[in-house]
Amino acid sequence: MYNNLFDSFNQLNILIIGDVMIDAYLWGKVDRISPEAPVPIVSVNKKESRLGGAANVALNIKALGANPVICSIIGDDSEADEFLRLLNIEQISSDGIIKVAHRQTTVKTRVIGNNQQILRVDAETDVAIGINETNLVLHKFRLMLAQNPIDAIIFQDYDKGLVTQQLIDEVTKTAKEKHIPIVVDPKKRHFLSYKNVDVFKPNLKELKEGLKIDFNPKNLLDLRAAVVQLQELIAAKNIVVTLSELGIYTFQNNEEHLTPAHIRNVADVSGAGDTVISVIATCIAAKADISLAAQLGNLAGGLVCEKVGVVPIDKTQLLAEAEKI
Repeated sequence: MYNNLFDSFNQLNILIIGDVMIDAYLWGKVDRISPEAPVPIVSVNKKESRLGGAANVALNIKALGANPVICSIIGDDSEADEFLRLLNIEQISSDGIIKVAHRQTTVKTRVIGNNQQILRVDAETDVAIGINETNLVLHKFRLMLAQNPIDAIIFQDYDKGLVTQQLIDEVTKTAKEKHIPIVVDPKKRHFLSYKNVDVFKPNLKELKEGLKIDFNPKNLLDLRAAVVQLQELIAAKNIVVTLSELGIYTFQNNEEHLTPAHIRNVADVSGAGDTVISVIATCIAAKADISLAAQLGNLAGGLVCEKVGVVPIDKTQLLAEAEKI
């Protein structure tokens, strides 16, 4: 049933505009507590760097068989060089990446002891880029559109400063003119800035914070009321809310659908949101309907939670699970 859809992914180009970062890992063993403070001592036996943030979305897009095109900024530091090296290893183009002087490349370092995350250290800046940098990003964006037939655009916002109101407005306007669907994974700062997009995908926490409300997500009437309120503010074609263990909720043309989560042995939830947005965007680019896109996204998000660390989806496994269900 899904073979044709999954095969069609291989013809797609998907443009990702968002905050890129490095996910660094220190893996080790814990067998004692520090005498200096009541904290575990991790004896490190492995260090690893992976592509993170919007670059992890690119990895997921690539894993699904489509071609990811990233448009983003990094610092002008040694971490930036490491980021470009990782892109090169994954054979993802760095043509849309801009180095910005006096800016820090975002690195999230996770300390993992006995296969459990013990600590995360973030080295980053979240200061919004200026008009000059925004114009540079827009220039790259237009170049990418000229060079590739783009089938969907993802805004992958982590509130690290790349996404500005000007960037949102200009990209959205151009995408509308060219009939390219826009899929948004929002964060708090610009939550209500994305108007008339094709898919808007907050998680439950982002929905509550963005609307400054609280409600019980198990009460479908309350959830619907919140989504209707959001729809009135941003006029998105489709709203998809990820609800962790409660599943995924879609709202389109005043119709709602709740897909329950599949029971999983959750090892690590980091990166699951990246996987969900990647699958939804790729399905939308392939002209699938939103409920199918959300169901496959929900399934994929659960699958990556079974693995420790941020890892992209396995297309073969996703297809097999989808066929099973």
